[in-house]
Amino acid sequence: MKNVFLESHNIKNLHFGFGQFNYHLIKGLYQANIDDFKMTLHAKNLGKLKDEFGNYFDYKKYQSFRRYPMLRIRKKYDLWHSLNQNIKIEPYHDIPYLLTVHDVNFIEEESSDMNHERNIRFREKLERSNAITYISNFAKASTHKHFNVPNVPEYVIYNGNPIREVTLPENHVPPQVSKKPFLFSIGEFTPRKNFHTLVEMLALLPDFNLVLSGNNNTAYANGKLAETIQKYNLQDRVIITGKIDDLDKQYYLQNCTAFVFPSLREGFGIPPIEAMCFGKPVFLSHNTSLPEIGGDHAFFWEQYDPTYMVEVFEKGMHTFETNKETYEQAYIKRAQSFDWNATAKQYEEVYRSLI
Repeated sequence: MKNVFLESHNIKNLHFGFGQFNYHLIKGLYQANIDDFKMTLHAKNLGKLKDEFGNYFDYKKYQSFRRYPMLRIRKKYDLWHSLNQNIKIEPYHDIPYLLTVHDVNFIEEESSDMNHERNIRFREKLERSNAITYISNFAKASTHKHFNVPNVPEYVIYNGNPIREVTLPENHVPPQVSKKPFLFSIGEFTPRKNFHTLVEMLALLPDFNLVLSGNNNTAYANGKLAETIQKYNLQDRVIITGKIDDLDKQYYLQNCTAFVFPSLREGFGIPPIEAMCFGKPVFLSHNTSLPEIGGDHAFFWEQYDPTYMVEVFEKGMHTFETNKETYEQAYIKRAQSFDWNATAKQYEEVYRSLI
């Protein structure tokens, strides 16, 4: 029986985008109930995966030393799927190879020098690929802009929505709640998430608080963001929760006035889709993939002057409130159109084309 190797070790951290992608794709492939070829999961903690998926998959324990060329995995799989562009683990043999590209933000964030180690590694991945999948049209376009892409089949396969149904108990309340109407955002606290612009906007919106969730153990959180909060004396109106579980996230999405996401760079952008599940108005940067993902009913910031951001927010909220049923239905319909089972089916078709 043919065997597809899923280089999936980033599943170890479900608080980050790569981990979420790996887990939900794997779960979708499990739901697909494929019985004419086998798939091998590559991960550090295999116990949890085996408990959830049993013998449907084969398993290979992740070892960091496998990144060195002479110590690479020697088994000759029928297809190797590199689930993101940053992975250092590569096959030892020259076998069919599928690469999934989430973004090439590292060109701007780290180095535009094409001789930079990360750029060289990505070029090598492209060159060995027999097919390439992208999580958005933007990811595809930006890859072609910065790199010479080989003449191989290319596919744009959107991510699914992790929230398939609302499972929030009526009595669930997170440890930190807002005493007044609040805006909500979530993501790792890094410069590209641009959270400090929300604080500057909040200073001009006295009727609202701001709830920010995600990994806040970062230099940006303790530097630029903290300085901005202190500058505007908003310590009592900006609630920083740190990492949260799914129920707390659902609480904030269900109870917020709006979801706000001024990110500078996104390969896809799952949080806005999650907010749409709850029929919430979404305010996004008009950057990278976000217009593509946000769709016709999202509201967009073209720049980040706080007065301008408030103007867009207030006009958007007025439009939403005066057409509430139409907007809520449109948001929910769009959120439902991003489905991990459908995503997994598309990957299954790509696998079949290569093995």
